[in-house]
Amino acid sequence: MIVFKYIAEVLFYAFMILTFMGGFMAVRSRLLMHAVLGLAVSLLGVAGLYFYLGSPFLAMMQVLIYVGAVCIMIVMGVMLGNTPDQLAYKNFEGRNTILAAFACALGFVALYVAIGQAKFAPAAEKVGDMSIRFIGESLLFQYCLAFELISVILLTAIVGAIILARGGREEEAK
Repeated sequence: MIVFKYIAEVLFYAFMILTFMGGFMAVRSRLLMHAVLGLAVSLLGVAGLYFYLGSPFLAMMQVLIYVGAVCIMIVMGVMLGNTPDQLAYKNFEGRNTILAAFACALGFVALYVAIGQAKFAPAAEKVGDMSIRFIGESLLFQYCLAFELISVILLTAIVGAIILARGGREEEAK
């Protein structure tokens, strides 16, 4: 039984490292495809953490929704993003560094104040039974309109991106 405890700890740390390294890759990469790959790896690590915590339903939803949405982001990024030949690397010197440091400090202070003033409910209080049946019925009946509206907005964004990308290429060809 002790072996299983160590395997569980190793899995937890592996998923945690996968999540952080994927996030680091997504933030630090200069090419769009590398950033998207890092984001997908990070989201898969989060799905692994959900699975480790005993929620395979959330893990599968994480993979289906977020990692699946990464595929849409890849398509839109390839259509609208710059090619590697068009990338102009800018140095973060002078004014940009000061603005970036100020924005980071402002964000940190805002998060610190928000977390300090938040009233966290005890873990014993539940809003529902949080079973798969409850979540499924909520998604089908209570939140159905919200998900339908989100899908229509996403479809509109994809069609708009295709129209913009096609129009830009036709103008370049002339």
